[in-house]
Amino acid sequence: MGVLLALGLATSGCATLNSVGNSITGGSSGPGPGAPGYVSGFLGGVAADEPRAALAAREVLSAGGTAADAAVAAGYMLTVTLPSRASLGGGGACLAYDPDKASINGGVPEALLFVSPPGGGTGARPAAVPMMARGMFALQARYGRRPFDSLTIYAEQAARFGVPVSRAFARDIAVVAGPLAGDPLARAVFFQANGEPLTEGMTLVQPDLGATLAQLRVAGVGDLYVGAVSRKLVDAAGQAGGGLTPSALRDSLPRFAPTLAIDVPRGDQAVFLPPPADGGLAAAAAFQVLLSRPGDLRSAQDRALAVAAAWRAQGGQGDPAALLAGSVRPASLSLLPASTSLVTLDHDGRAVACAFTMNNLFGTGRIAPGTGLLLAASPSWMPPALLAAGMTWNPNIHAFRAAVGASGQEGAPLAVADDLMQTQSVTTRVSAGAGPPPGPNAPDVQASALAVLSSSNGALRPVPEPGRANVISCAGYLPGEPNSCGWVTDPRGAGLAAGSN
Repeated sequence: MGVLLALGLATSGCATLNSVGNSITGGSSGPGPGAPGYVSGFLGGVAADEPRAALAAREVLSAGGTAADAAVAAGYMLTVTLPSRASLGGGGACLAYDPDKASINGGVPEALLFVSPPGGGTGARPAAVPMMARGMFALQARYGRRPFDSLTIYAEQAARFGVPVSRAFARDIAVVAGPLAGDPLARAVFFQANGEPLTEGMTLVQPDLGATLAQLRVAGVGDLYVGAVSRKLVDAAGQAGGGLTPSALRDSLPRFAPTLAIDVPRGDQAVFLPPPADGGLAAAAAFQVLLSRPGDLRSAQDRALAVAAAWRAQGGQGDPAALLAGSVRPASLSLLPASTSLVTLDHDGRAVACAFTMNNLFGTGRIAPGTGLLLAASPSWMPPALLAAGMTWNPNIHAFRAAVGASGQEGAPLAVADDLMQTQSVTTRVSAGAGPPPGPNAPDVQASALAVLSSSNGALRPVPEPGRANVISCAGYLPGEPNSCGWVTDPRGAGLAAGSN
């Protein structure tokens, strides 16, 4: 990726051990659990395609939340600040990792799939079954620590009281302003009084969405699927041409699944989202090519798209591992919809990488009346996005190495694969000939990481357009060497990377 991998955030002289609350320091002053500033020293980091989502996640990390807590706060905030790609009406997929072998998945990364199921609505503009809320709830329930409603309040307040339009969202509005203005409700929310679309810095207020978020906070996420909000959404989606049914809302559930895993040199393992998030399958295919032929981006891209096309041609059935191991005919994919991504890392080495989509920029282009919820497009109407995310970790020492989430239609899988490969080069130089990662006082990790990542004027090798990535990397692993960690968002986009070490 053409991203300035600013792992130079590993500033010398920073604390290498965390001070988490007064239970460690013994002091009587300072913020308590759940308050920003509760965690001092190394917080971890976050990178997302929209700045306010990243800032919400960083505040959660500062308050003692886990990487999953931070991802939930960021994901919900995206439904307010970047609903063109991540509305409550959409879906997505995440990778989650907890290095503790006593954790719920035994210290092994796993995937959470909340992709909108096939079918969906049956109206003139068929809507996807909304999976975002259930997906984020499942992630937090399994890997989180903070109360769920404390994570969604950021989005609720942003919707109720307004938030400045980001550059990322202004760009999306400009692309589809004509069709989007065809919906009176969307026109009232996303356009100025003179009929022109909102531009960067203007205030975006979504009172109906704020009310829906408040109802879910009070009644629980399940209300969107089997309660009062569900009934309201079914009626509203019908008015908007979405055609959702109560049974579709009730029966569509997220699920956890094993990742697609590929061993890499020096004991690390790369893991990718599995189908139906087939952008992960494509990223794994590209990664295999780059392992054997580093820098051969053209072949990696061709292989990624061929494998994804083969998977879709067989109806999403079969063994993904067989496709990765076998030969496939060259093929391409067209009309791929937009997506967005984020990555988070907490001070204990837990990590999350997510990709979200509306199956079309702004989904169906219609807001369900009275809910503020922008309806995603049904997979039966638009082809699914290539949801792409990957992560590397070390099974021998149970430690995090790197995480990448990517967007950019057909460029997303290659962005994940190439950035994971390039972060591996740092590990190779740091740990060559060594055993476990150096201890917390080993400056050679930081020096080596900076030397590698400052090459080529500080830029990672760019991948072809339109790929974009968010990256977190720890050259010395985590737990292990927090000063070797850093985070970055693609400077060609309009996101933000934030954290503290």
